[in-house]
Formats: sequence, C-alpha cells, structure tokens
Amino acid sequence: LTIFLALSPKSDSAYLALKKVRAAVQETFAEPVPLHLRNAPTRLMKQLGYSAGYQHAHRFDDAVSGMDCLPDKLRGTVFYEPTTRGVEQRLRDRLREIRELRQKRREHPPEASGVGG
Repeated sequence: LTIFLALSPKSDSAYLALKKVRAAVQETFAEPVPLHLRNAPTRLMKQLGYSAGYQHAHRFDDAVSGMDCLPDKLRGTVFYEPTTRGVEQRLRDRLREIRELRQKRREHPPEASGVGG
C-alpha cells in the first residue's frame, strides 16, 4: 500500500472539496433540507409536501435521478473537481456523465409510471 500510494499521481482535490464544503456549511448552516428529501411518516407531513417528488435513484437503469439534493442556496454548487491525472480522470468523466444525465432528467422528468417516484 505504501509503495502504491508513493507511486500514485498526487492530487489535493479531495482536500479542496472538503474545504469548500466546510465553508458552505458555515455560510448556510441553517438552510432547510429540501421538502422532497424529508421523511413523511405522518399524514400532516405528507400534506405539507414532505417526500413529494422524491426520486429513488436505484429505480433508474443507470441509478441516476434528476433530483436536486442541496438546499436552494447551494443548488448548482460544485464541491469536488477532480484533476485530469490518474484515476481522477475516470472520476471526472463519470461526474460529467452523471451531470449530463441529471440535467436531461430535470428537463424531461420521468412519466407518472412510478419510475423514480
């Protein structure tokens, strides 16, 4: 493991992402959890819209929904920006693919067939 790590391409992108997350938490610590992410164990919570519109990612063939999961003030924020070195290039490619799928799903939400909902 030591040899593998010593020979691996170096990156501080995870550290920089954590730094961005910490700053965002400090600036937006009181932001409410989006309603669609809240559990709705009671009738009142359901009436208030808790869990309405929640999309179960595992119900999609590619396990990617179009659902936003961050509070409104953080929507669109990118915390992790992988480099183009080593394994991170594959992570970068996969993140691009996920973002494209999510955007398509936002523009064309799933039908009321029960998929994702």
